Amino acid sequence: MKHHDLPDTLAPARMTVSATAIAAYADLTQDFNPIHVDAAFAATTAMGGVIAHGTMSIGLIWQSLQRSAGANAFVDADLDIRFVKPVRLAETLVAGGARRANEPGVYDVWVRAVADDSDRLVGSLTLATSPNA
Repeated sequence: MKHHDLPDTLAPARMTVSATAIAAYADLTQDFNPIHVDAAFAATTAMGGVIAHGTMSIGLIWQSLQRSAGANAFVDADLDIRFVKPVRLAETLVAGGARRANEPGVYDVWVRAVADDSDRLVGSLTLATSPNA
């Protein structure tokens, strides 16, 4: 993929977090930590309730990339993120990114809650690109 073939922004990917989605993700990953799947337990923790798996939010970044640049963009892609705030039940999330002006193939990426436009995950995505490809 050439640098000039990359979009300036990544197409948004959205999801609304539901107990059903969290349960399916727990089953898929075999991560049944009660902070994710047990509302009674989660209510007694510092989180004050169920939170979604962090890696579930990361999946939205990958969806955004695939929609924007296709499956070939995943070759040697490097994602460096940090979790800013937990994701709660019933939140609608949107993932996206913007290409850095002076760094071809590097995007600032995020997952944000739609309701208050606040970040849940932030980071950078570096795509292996070839200027001569």
